[in-house]
This record gives sequence, C-alpha cells and structure tokens, in this order.
Amino acid sequence: MSAEKMRTIRFHDYGEPADVLRLEEAQIPVPNAGCVAVRVHACGLNPADWALCRGLSAQALPRGIGLDVSGVVTAIGDGVSDVAIGDAVFGPADFKNYPSAGAADYAVLYHWDRLPDGLSHVDAAALPMVVETAARYLAWSGLKKGQTVLINGGGTMVGFAAVQMAVMHGARVIATAGETFADRLRDMGALVAAHGDGMVERVRALVGEAPDVLIDVAPVNLKAGSAGALPDLVEIAGGDTTRVITIADFDGAAKTGVRTGAENVKAEGGFKLRWDALGEHGRLAAEGRFFIPVARTFALEDWREALDISLAGRARGKLVLMPGN
Repeated sequence: MSAEKMRTIRFHDYGEPADVLRLEEAQIPVPNAGCVAVRVHACGLNPADWALCRGLSAQALPRGIGLDVSGVVTAIGDGVSDVAIGDAVFGPADFKNYPSAGAADYAVLYHWDRLPDGLSHVDAAALPMVVETAARYLAWSGLKKGQTVLINGGGTMVGFAAVQMAVMHGARVIATAGETFADRLRDMGALVAAHGDGMVERVRALVGEAPDVLIDVAPVNLKAGSAGALPDLVEIAGGDTTRVITIADFDGAAKTGVRTGAENVKAEGGFKLRWDALGEHGRLAAEGRFFIPVARTFALEDWREALDISLAGRARGKLVLMPGN
C-alpha cells in the first residue's frame, strides 16, 4: 500500500493558507504502532487548520490540514486490537507524524471511536476537535452542577458544543452569540445575549449576579493591543479574573490576568487531551441529543471554496470535505 498514491491538501511552506496550500499527490500513509489508516469519507475543517499553515505547532514540512476525520479502516498498526479492517470510525488525524492529514483520500488516526449506528460520516466529522476542546475547557473551568456559566462565543462550534455540554451537566447557561444561532441556543436551554458593545449590560439584564464561571471561546481576530471581550468578561465577573478562562486569546489574557488553562496543565502534569469525551458525544449525536451544525459539504477538489468561506467568516457552521464523492 505504501507505493500507492492519493490526493491530499498540504503545504510546503508556512504562510497564508490561500498562498501555501495545494492539492497534490502523495503516498498513502502506513499507520505506525497504535494507529489506524482510514479511507476518508468526510473531513471537518477548523480555524486551527489555517493556524497550522501560518506556523502554529511548527513541524517538518510538508504538512497536511484537516484534523477531524470519519472513514473506514484500511490498515492497522502494531498493537491495535479493538478495530478491524472495514470498520467505520471517527477521530482526530495524526497531523504531527505524517506529511498529510485528514484532507486527503486516506488518513492516519491516533485516536478513534466506532461510528455509532445512525450517525453519518459527515456529522461524525464535525465532532472531534470541538468536542475535545469544549470538554477540556469545561473541566478546566471548574464548573459544577447548579452553577451559572457564561459562554462567550456560543455561536462558534466550540461554543455550540460547550453550551450543550454545560446544560447536560446541570448548569445554568448564558451564551453570547449573533443572530445565526441565537434561537438554536435558546432551544437548548441557554439564555442568550448579543455580543459586542453593550454586552455587559445585556448579560446583567439576564442575570443579576455575577456568573460563577465565564468561558471565552470567541475566535481571536483582534487589532494589535486589544484585549477583545476579556475586559467585559472580567467586569461581568465582578472583577474576579479567576472565574474567567479563555481558549485562544492568550495576549488578552496576559493583559487582563484571566486564566488560559496553563495552571491546569501544570496541575495535571502535562497537556492531556480529552478524547475520552468523543465516543459519548458521538452516541449522543446519533440519538439526536447532541448536535454540531454542518453548513456545507464540498468535494475535495473544491477545497478552495471552503477555504474562502471559512477565512471570510461566513461558514455559519462546520465545513466538511468529502474526498470519496
């Protein structure tokens, strides 16, 4: 299999995604010990893919994009005994140890769960990264059943996941969001306030007291020197920065003193991803009890259209590549 070729989207230099990414041929990857290779049926795209192109977590080049994969097992690495060739699985692509990732005809997974009956490959490919990130930051936030949590950025896919998880956890949830997903978030049981100027007053009109926990999941798209929404969140928290945690605005965190999860990593003895949450939320999704909206699907060769939509901030949900179609 190692001599066979496949299509893959990857980059050979760091830079803006539209400039450095290209669709090309590469060898089909052979899974290392503890991994599996899959024929990719669906690959979810994330803003993190574009960050990789710009140099996040720099590794030897070339590198691939597409971290969220659903497909059918085609090869099994040494030590793997819980799946067989032909099984449908979903999980994160190993983008660090291979020169291609999930946006390809074949990919290697380093964690996987079986695709539950009733869950499509497309819907499964929307789950891995947002489920892991939301589960990890909810755990790091220290949120307890019965407490009130404000999730800033409820209309992002991580925020959308976090709202559902917090509601299921028994928390009282407030979400800031735009009009696209405001009604859906209310249907899930969240109180919703519009983000932007006046957010502090709008949140206080919904709940008089300061929330116990505030989680910032809004994307970082800030002017130099800005701290984004974090000053407003600190104000809503009554000045208590220990109640506020951000998933991405590290510059703003340095300016305001809010948490980033670094203290949790230290306490846990290292960075530990929450892939244990993926199987459960896959089952919930199959049962219609958990949902990540898919905005559009694209053939692999139409990847540039997906890129343009994502970079323009017009996704309105997950964008999913379908190499097999």
